[in-house]
Amino acid sequence: MNVFLISDTHFSHKNICSFTKNDGSKLRPFDNVEEMDELMIENWNKTVRPIDKVYHLGDVAINRNGLKVLKRLNGKKVLIKGNHDIFPLKDYLPHFYDIRAYHILDKMILSHIPVHSISRGRFKANIHGHTHSNKVMRELFGPSYGPFEEIDPFYFCVCVEQINYTPISLEEVKVKCI
Repeated sequence: MNVFLISDTHFSHKNICSFTKNDGSKLRPFDNVEEMDELMIENWNKTVRPIDKVYHLGDVAINRNGLKVLKRLNGKKVLIKGNHDIFPLKDYLPHFYDIRAYHILDKMILSHIPVHSISRGRFKANIHGHTHSNKVMRELFGPSYGPFEEIDPFYFCVCVEQINYTPISLEEVKVKCI
């Protein structure tokens, strides 16, 4: 059994295909929601076997219609609820064998929203979603040039926009972030 992670699929979320990044470019490169959903389903099932475990770190679907997609996806799924996972638990239970607010795995915390930096000392890393194409940054101070920002290596985002719309293996995440 392999373990995979993914976040913010937003299945059946029509409007996300028109969202833009800060630079004005499209957040997702799809012309319509059907194209987006079908590519993510295809990528998921090419990567994940029925016996594999998948942690979905929230925002699985924006409307109930999107939940229907889940029966087409391989793997034993665990949902870490996100801010858009608003339906009653009974709507998610047919698709997920466990539903949580967060999960600790190999001294890493899996969450939807990145954890506050004050919690860093308790974990090796924070695997999260929510930020879509954005990375968590940290402010640093140079000796003569003042503050600047760099990507904070404690945080690893598994939003679909950052993992090529394909679940990423836990082993690959560990190599990249620990």
